[in-house]
Amino acid sequence: MKGKILILIGILAISSCQNKTEKKNIIKTIVQDTLSKTMGGTADLSKVSEKDDKAVELIRKQLLVLLEKDLPALTKEDRYFYYEAFDLNNDQKDEYLVGFSNSYFCGSGGCSGYILNNDGSVINRFSVTDYPIYVTTSSTEKFYDLIFESGGKFHLLKMKNGKYPSNPSVQEVLKGDVPKESTKVLDVNGKTLEKYSF
Repeated sequence: MKGKILILIGILAISSCQNKTEKKNIIKTIVQDTLSKTMGGTADLSKVSEKDDKAVELIRKQLLVLLEKDLPALTKEDRYFYYEAFDLNNDQKDEYLVGFSNSYFCGSGGCSGYILNNDGSVINRFSVTDYPIYVTTSSTEKFYDLIFESGGKFHLLKMKNGKYPSNPSVQEVLKGDVPKESTKVLDVNGKTLEKYSF
């Protein structure tokens, strides 16, 4: 806490020493407001998304069930996940793409993970994939087709009998580049996703 306050004071000091421009004044105001609320204990945390909290808890509970046999072998550092919500079938309910990024779940071929329904049930377990995953604009069986990278190549995964293929590396290799209109999800390597423990 003291470290954060010192950083905020440092930013405030630097911004006050420089020329006053409108942009710098806005930054200064935000820093001052954040600093005063943090020191006064009045910071408003009500804007934390309840939906995110529910999704994290749902995924956490499901992983404890799915990985029950693995739990004794997992270290504390292995027990975390990343996720991203995306409505894969246009039913106005998000599905959850869940990935890992540690030596227990990842190897030379890539990492494993899950695609979960919004109720936590498993649509798929996937293996040997690199991140990110791409959601295309085309669909099969009412679910968007996905593009996974595996072995340095992009592979197209289409829903078949209610499941995506679990091993992307043996699926059709995409000819050309990932379509520009595709949506990048589960960008674990992009360092923008939050890490959660389970």
